[in-house]
Amino acid sequence: MSDPGENNRMFDVPSEEHSLLAAIANSSNDAIIGKDLNGIVLYWNAAAERLFGLQAAAMIGQPVTRIIAPERIEEEMSILRRVGAGIRLEHFETERLGADGRTIPVSLTISPIRDAAGVVVGLSNVIRDLSETQRLNNELQQRGALLDAILKSVPDGLVVIDERGFVHFFSPSAERMFGYTADEIIGRNVSMLMPDAYAQAHDLYLARYKATGERHIIGIGRVVAGRRKDGTTFPMELQIGEAHTSGDRRFTGFLRDLTDREERDRRLTELQAELMHAARVSELGQMVSALAHEVNQPLTAITNYLRGTRRLLDGAGTPLIRDTIDKVIVQAERARTIVQSVRGLVRKQAQPRALEDLESVILETSALALAGTNRAIDLDLRLAADANRAFIDRVQIQQVLLNLMRNAVEAMNTSAIRKLSVTTSRLDDRIEVVVADTGPGLSDAVRMKIFEPFVTTKAEGLGVGLSISRAIVESHGGELKVESVPEQGTTFRFSIPLAAPVHEAHAPAL
Repeated sequence: MSDPGENNRMFDVPSEEHSLLAAIANSSNDAIIGKDLNGIVLYWNAAAERLFGLQAAAMIGQPVTRIIAPERIEEEMSILRRVGAGIRLEHFETERLGADGRTIPVSLTISPIRDAAGVVVGLSNVIRDLSETQRLNNELQQRGALLDAILKSVPDGLVVIDERGFVHFFSPSAERMFGYTADEIIGRNVSMLMPDAYAQAHDLYLARYKATGERHIIGIGRVVAGRRKDGTTFPMELQIGEAHTSGDRRFTGFLRDLTDREERDRRLTELQAELMHAARVSELGQMVSALAHEVNQPLTAITNYLRGTRRLLDGAGTPLIRDTIDKVIVQAERARTIVQSVRGLVRKQAQPRALEDLESVILETSALALAGTNRAIDLDLRLAADANRAFIDRVQIQQVLLNLMRNAVEAMNTSAIRKLSVTTSRLDDRIEVVVADTGPGLSDAVRMKIFEPFVTTKAEGLGVGLSISRAIVESHGGELKVESVPEQGTTFRFSIPLAAPVHEAHAPAL
C-alpha cells in the first residue's frame, strides 16, 4: 500500500504548490475530498475529519462509499460518470454517513480535475454540512405551520398592506369575513374592502403618513365599516400596526366583525325592554288591584250605612229623603261593581308554562340586571346540574329574578364589597333559587312588610315589585321568603316546579 502522505497529494502537483493548496484546503470550514474516477479517496482535509469523524489516514486509499449509505451507491456511481465526462455539479443535496452511523444532510459541489493534457483524472468534492440549516428550516416550517393554524382558527381577520395600500397577506378569517379568497385580494388595493367614503379617507391617510410620519390611528382601535364581496357593508373594529421588513414598511390590520355583537346588544336591549314593559304592566295591575281593594272596603261600608239609615227611616221622614237614600244606595252598589270589575280585569290569570332551561333564564336575566351598572359587581353563579329543567312561565320568572337582582345591585351601591350570588339546588320535585347580596340589609320593620304593596326602601318607585314577585312565585306553587342581617346583606329564596325527566314524563301508565 502506498504512503498516505504521497496519496494525499492532489495528483501530479509540485510539492511547493501542494503544500500551499493543502494549507488552503485545511483552513476551509467545508469538507474537501479528492478522489479518482473509481471513487478512491486521494485527499481528506481537516474539515472532513471533523464532519465524518474519520481521520485522513483511515480514509486515503479507501473507497468513498464508506461514507455512503447502500441505497445511495448508485447515486454516487452516476456522479462519478457525469463528472468524469467533464460535467460540474453545484449544490447537489444528498446524505452521507458519519463514523457513528448517523445520517448527515450535505450539499455537494463536485468539479472535475484535469491533467496537463486536459483529461479528467479525478474529482474535487466540496461538502457542506446542512444539519444546522435543515434544523433551522424545520424550525421555521414548524413555526409557519403553527402560525398558519393560528391564523386559520383565530376569529379576527388579518390583512397586511404596503405603503401604497396593496394587499400582501389576507388571512383565512378575513376570507370568511369578506367573502373574497386570498387570490382575489392579494396584489390589489385594500380600498376594495371599504365603502367609497372610507376608501378615499384611507388613501389620504396613507399619503399624509408617508409625507409627515404623523400617526393618527396606528396602535389605536376604532370602529369602521367594511364592504363584503356581495356589496353589503358591516361594522368592524380595526386595530392597525406597523412593521419594517427588509427596508420595506408594512401595515397590519386586525379586523373584528361586530355584526354578531351588535345583534346581541340589540336583542339584549329588546329583551330588557320587554321585561321592563311586563314589569310596568304588572306594577300597574298590582297598584290598581290594591287600590280597588282599598276603595271597595269604604264603598261597602257606605252601602251598609245607607241601608241601615233607610231601614231607620221606614215609616218616618219624607218620601223625598227615602227616595234620595235609595238612589245613593244604587250608585254605591254601582261603584262597588265597577271596582270589582276592574279588579277582576287586572287580576293575574294562570299563564301558559313550558319546560325551560333555568340556567339560560338566569344567565340572560343576570346580563339584563347588570347592564348599565356604573360600579363593578362580583357575580357568583352556582347552578346545580340536577336543578336545571324547570316547568315555568319564562317571562314571569325572569321578571322575579330581574326584580330581585336589580334590587340587590341598587342596595349594594354604597357597599365596599359588592357581590351578587345566585344559587340553585334541587329540593325533591322543586328547584330552590336563592338571590343574595352584600348590601346593608333590611331593618326588622321593613323586612316584616317587604312584600306588602307600596312598601319600598327606594326614594323612587311604587313599592309593588316584590308584591308582584311574591304573587308570581305563589302562582307557581312556591313561596318567596326573605332573610336579612343588618350590614351583612339580604337573601331572597323561592322555589319553582322541577320538570320531570323526559323518560319519566312520557313513561306509560302501569
